Amino acid sequence: MKRFFSELTTQRWDDHRYYHQSRINQSLHFVSAISFLVAYVMLFIDPAIAAIIGWCVSMGTRQSGHFFFEPRGFDQVNNVTDAYKEEVKVGYNMHRKTVLIAVWALMPVLLWLQPSLFGLIEPARNLNETVHDVGMAWLALAVAGLAFRVLQLTFTQNLFTGLVWLSKILTDPFHDIALYWKSPLALLRGELFDPMVHVKH
Repeated sequence: MKRFFSELTTQRWDDHRYYHQSRINQSLHFVSAISFLVAYVMLFIDPAIAAIIGWCVSMGTRQSGHFFFEPRGFDQVNNVTDAYKEEVKVGYNMHRKTVLIAVWALMPVLLWLQPSLFGLIEPARNLNETVHDVGMAWLALAVAGLAFRVLQLTFTQNLFTGLVWLSKILTDPFHDIALYWKSPLALLRGELFDPMVHVKH
């Protein structure tokens, strides 16, 4: 267990210092984390709605922070190139995220073209059933996305690293709230980027 928590701490630290320097991104992660906790609760009530919240609100705010506000190019804080960060990223780097989001966006189109998913489900008869089907498709995508990356990490590194990453992803909402709850206040003070004094040597 000591090794597990040590690896978990390392993955979280690398994720923070490499990919969360923007105060806007941090603030969006704070909002995302709260909505993810709502989605976690909704999983036990209405899984389809949980997936819609998770993808449209939680992932929407989280990934927009990465794509639009996080600085790219040479990382002066860590003294590494963007290419290096993308190469060593344990989870979904920007390229993998782009592919995942593209699949997510295309799933409603697929359901519109194939309401029965090639005979796998009962076609929706009204708007409520359509929304339910989209939500369940997105939930399946979330599970598949997690499983696929764990499998990739198992082959490229080892199963242990994959399971640690999975634990990190599932507990990120709790960790992000603890880490970034002050970020909106810093943003209101006009601080667009975290000084990262705890990172710089």
